[in-house]
Amino acid sequence: MGENPMMSEPNLNQTRRHMQQLEFMVAQDLFINESGAFADVFLPAASWAEKEGTFTNTDRRVQRVRQALAPRGQSRPDWQIICDLAQRIEARLGQPTSARWDYQHPSQILAELSSVVPEYAGVFYERIEKTGLQTPVWDGSHPGTPFLFSQSFPSGRGKFHPLEYVPVVEAPDDEFPFILTTGRVLEHWHGGTMTRHSQLDALYPQAQAFINTVDAEMLGLQDGQAVCVSSRRGSINLRLAVSEKISAGVVFIPFHFAEAAANLLTIDALDPQAMIPEFKACAVQIFPARAQDLANPEQLVERGRY
Repeated sequence: MGENPMMSEPNLNQTRRHMQQLEFMVAQDLFINESGAFADVFLPAASWAEKEGTFTNTDRRVQRVRQALAPRGQSRPDWQIICDLAQRIEARLGQPTSARWDYQHPSQILAELSSVVPEYAGVFYERIEKTGLQTPVWDGSHPGTPFLFSQSFPSGRGKFHPLEYVPVVEAPDDEFPFILTTGRVLEHWHGGTMTRHSQLDALYPQAQAFINTVDAEMLGLQDGQAVCVSSRRGSINLRLAVSEKISAGVVFIPFHFAEAAANLLTIDALDPQAMIPEFKACAVQIFPARAQDLANPEQLVERGRY
């Protein structure tokens, strides 16, 4: 639901094997993306402009969202899909339909949230019609909390938790002499499910591997030529971009492009504390490729492959 693990997970060849082993999968999204291609059932969801509700962003601001367009085709807001699915599951199990899945408007969902989550106790539609509120909002008269811990910490002084440096799991060596780091470009967002279906794709239409001028000269590679970047887990073909912004010994690849998915290369080793994959460092090699081997960004998504 609103996720694309076949673009966002590390070591995508392994992720693909796991997806292929699923007995049954339901996907709920705007478009059939690389993960949705594995789905047995696809539920079309409405976009942000096609539904009412609220968004809470990472600075804790609850904002009112108003529907501007009618949902296209059979698409519906997520909450309606979930409620209808829950009622059908209850009916299938022979249980009476419960009132908790009988919402008529997203304002009822926010009201329930406000009744059970203390930090949302003072958040109601009437209070966020013009401006948002930043949680915690402890009651109906509370103005919200623009800054957390601006005066003190609940437990006294703030605590620092120093960590010992841990080297990367996979360092460069003679066979794979470069460090790959992945990231974003301005024009695209995450796995590209939305931005690559928009006019933004025309501004940045294809994947590139960025390397330093020194490395390009050492390898005899030219800006714009086709190259193959490979790791111990996979390989991709894409265009080369030579840039002084990239440090020598480093390859940077944006992760938005399914036809040259950077996460086919990344390692699935986890940070021992945060349990987050080591997306930003693995060992790769780079060498020339044929232009005809570059993947076609217009290719159709097929079940189980891309």
